[in-house]
Amino acid sequence: MSTKLSPSILSADFARLGEEVRRVEALGIDEIHIDVMDGHFVPNITIGAPVIRSLRKESRAFFDSHLMIERPARYFEDFLKAGSDGITCHVEVKEADECIALSKKEGIRAGISLNPETAVEKVMPYVGKVDMFLVMSVHPGFGGQKFMPEVLPKVEALRRAIDEEGLDTLIQIDGGMNTESAPLAVKAGVNIVVAGSAVFKGDVEENISRMMKAIMG
Repeated sequence: MSTKLSPSILSADFARLGEEVRRVEALGIDEIHIDVMDGHFVPNITIGAPVIRSLRKESRAFFDSHLMIERPARYFEDFLKAGSDGITCHVEVKEADECIALSKKEGIRAGISLNPETAVEKVMPYVGKVDMFLVMSVHPGFGGQKFMPEVLPKVEALRRAIDEEGLDTLIQIDGGMNTESAPLAVKAGVNIVVAGSAVFKGDVEENISRMMKAIMG
């Protein structure tokens, strides 16, 4: 299974989001990571469904909506109708199972995420029940944080469990990804590397080229 780069628009220029998304898509990117924060589950507030709806008109890329919110099931339909191709909720919230069930019902990619302080055992029951695991390698809420290598054993444990079952479940990692940390994550078993600052800060074309070389080895 190939490994891909998924730029996080959290680090993009919010005044030019449509242009930023089109730009990375033109450089070969086919998946965009969209961080949604509600100011409750995480301390920050970012964007909601209306912004995703506007971006959907600008791009054909896969929209991966990462809902760092307390009530993902309550707002599920909004994000679905806005154009999300995949919705990831957090195992730490009460509505995680409901959100996953809704994703499965609607035929979109169902993801479950866990924070750095959450034990991997918490998500093991979802092996075979979700399409993707998202391992947070920083504390969610803000971009530009330093990668936490101590989460890599979680990736390795999930990879073993997935492979033992013969599944094609994806593993995504998000947080502090750059040309140094991304290869470590891929070696541990990651399929999708989410990167914000490492893509959008500076020369985007050069950044994507460097990140892809790091990911592909």
